Amino acid sequence: MQWLHLLSYFFGGLFLMNAVPHAVSGVMGRPFQTPFAKPPGQGLSSSTVNVLWGFANLVVAYLLLCGVGDFSLRNLPDALAVGLGAVLIALFSAHHFGRFHGGNTLER
Repeated sequence: MQWLHLLSYFFGGLFLMNAVPHAVSGVMGRPFQTPFAKPPGQGLSSSTVNVLWGFANLVVAYLLLCGVGDFSLRNLPDALAVGLGAVLIALFSAHHFGRFHGGNTLER
C-alpha cells in the first residue's frame, strides 16, 4: 500500500511545517493563533500554548513519518510527498495569518 504511505508522509510534512510558526512564536514569547484561541484560528493564544501546540505537531509529524512504512529522504516519492504537504500548509498559513499580521499587503 505505497499510496497510503505517501499520504501519511504528505500529512507528516504538513504537521512538521505547521509546528514551525507555533514553536518559534512560543519560544520568542509571542502570542500567536491556535485552534484553542477564541475564535479558533483567529484569536491569540499564549506563548506557552504555542510551544505545547508546536511540539504536539512535531509528535504527530514524527509518528506519520517514522511510524508508517519505511520513510527515506533519499526516496524521491517520499521526499516529494513530505515537501508537498509542507509547501501547501506553508502557503495556506501565509495567506491565513497574513490577514492578521500584515503579510498579505505590500508596502510601496
